[in-house]
Amino acid sequence: MPRRGLILHTRTHWLLLGLALLCSLVLFMYLLECAPQTDGNASLPGVVGENYGKEYYQALLQEQEEHYQTRATSLKRQIAQLKQELQEMSEKMRSLQERKNVGANGIGYQSNKEQAPSDLLEFLHSQIDKAEVSIGAKLPSEYGVIPFESFTLMKVFQLEMGLTRHPEEKPVRKDKRDELVEVIEAGLEVINNPDEDDEQDDEEGPLGEKLIFNENDFVEGYYRTERDKGTQYELFFKKADLMEYRHVTLFRPFGPLMKVKSEMIDITRSVINIIVPLAERTEAFVQFMQNFRDVCIHQDKKIHLTVVYFGKEGLSKVKSILESVTSESNFHNYTLVSLNEEFNRGRGLNVGARAWDKGEVLMFFCDVDIYFSAEFLNSCRLNAEPGFWLLARFWLWNDLSVSIRFPDHW
Repeated sequence: MPRRGLILHTRTHWLLLGLALLCSLVLFMYLLECAPQTDGNASLPGVVGENYGKEYYQALLQEQEEHYQTRATSLKRQIAQLKQELQEMSEKMRSLQERKNVGANGIGYQSNKEQAPSDLLEFLHSQIDKAEVSIGAKLPSEYGVIPFESFTLMKVFQLEMGLTRHPEEKPVRKDKRDELVEVIEAGLEVINNPDEDDEQDDEEGPLGEKLIFNENDFVEGYYRTERDKGTQYELFFKKADLMEYRHVTLFRPFGPLMKVKSEMIDITRSVINIIVPLAERTEAFVQFMQNFRDVCIHQDKKIHLTVVYFGKEGLSKVKSILESVTSESNFHNYTLVSLNEEFNRGRGLNVGARAWDKGEVLMFFCDVDIYFSAEFLNSCRLNAEPGFWLLARFWLWNDLSVSIRFPDHW
């Protein structure tokens, strides 16, 4: 019995061992079957969970190459078409340039002086003819006048802000700055490359070379916009060592800039008659004469002073002040008109204007509490014309004048 049990126990042990070996063999074969291949045809990893072979990527590269070759061919075709169109446009512009008439058509300022078609030029010139840039218009009153706004290289003075606020705009808005820079460059182009019809002569520098103006020679400018016609620009240039000013008028009739005229202005012989109506304000007159002595007598030297005094009180002091200036500065270009009446500014200006009998003169109607500079007096000369009046009542900020011109037949 003990021997038989031992034999049975031994057989059971070997049977379990055989089953374990069989399970191990089956598991090993399963692992071999699931393991990735390592030969030359093995797939490459692609999207997670999928396998892509070499052929797939070669086909993908071939497809992309064909796509880019097709795109490159299309772009080359478009470039060739654009070159052909550009050549045709250049030929058209060249033919228009050959047919232009410099004397009749004027100048339209673009980057390369392109000439517009004749019908467009006729419309632009009709806008200029309708505007007040060439010929003044008769208006019912001063309220119909479109005032000018002035500008320099750094500042713009806007009248629309009114007299209650400082009209100086600094820094200038980018859109307005770009516009004015373009206008100044167009004015320089007119001066440096004049046409035959320009009212100016070619001047030479100290070494005999042609004078070339630049933006630093720009003195001041004025502009105003007529809403149904366009914008008028008046530009003034001056070399530091010359006495004459260069004046250029441009007009933008809602299109390219057009030259209206270019001329040289000599203000060395232009005399200004300053007419001051006054009553009693002797202390203010003392301050006025101090400014008059510094600016008009010592700097400008082409000024006549007319004082229209109302009443008797203070008249002797005004005479004493004028006589003192005469003795100190040897200044005799003044007229004192005495009126035994109540103060009236309009009456005083009228009497002062009629008191002048020495030929053509620029009349500057002025209040006694006005401060002005020599540059302002030159600005008055530049912007005055025979037969026009410079409005009497104005205000000053620094060297800015707010002035309006009226024809004498109003």
